[in-house]
Amino acid sequence: MAEHRSLRISEAVKEELAELIGFEMEDPRLAAVSVTSAEVSPDLRHAHVKVAVSDETVKQAMDGLEHAKGFLRQELASRLNLRRMPELHFSTDNHPDAESRIDFLLRRARRIRATE
Repeated sequence: MAEHRSLRISEAVKEELAELIGFEMEDPRLAAVSVTSAEVSPDLRHAHVKVAVSDETVKQAMDGLEHAKGFLRQELASRLNLRRMPELHFSTDNHPDAESRIDFLLRRARRIRATE
């Protein structure tokens, strides 16, 4: 039962962080960041979030995420309505398709904004 709950919360954290980072943050260091996965511990104290970033901007993007960690956690708490909001831990996703996924998501976002 607890495992099922942590999986649901993991997916919700991933979706909300993707929305926050991708569309609501105005920090230029986070422009090319996309959330690839989030894993919340069974006790709901820690969330390990993997992000895809291009090789040139890894240091800047990680600095931006560390700087925005408190804001992101506060926004997640208000959106997800959890009693205990997990502490966020960011790391890069070294999957070989991560960069092509970023390009795909950026193209999709540009198309959506162009149609609005």
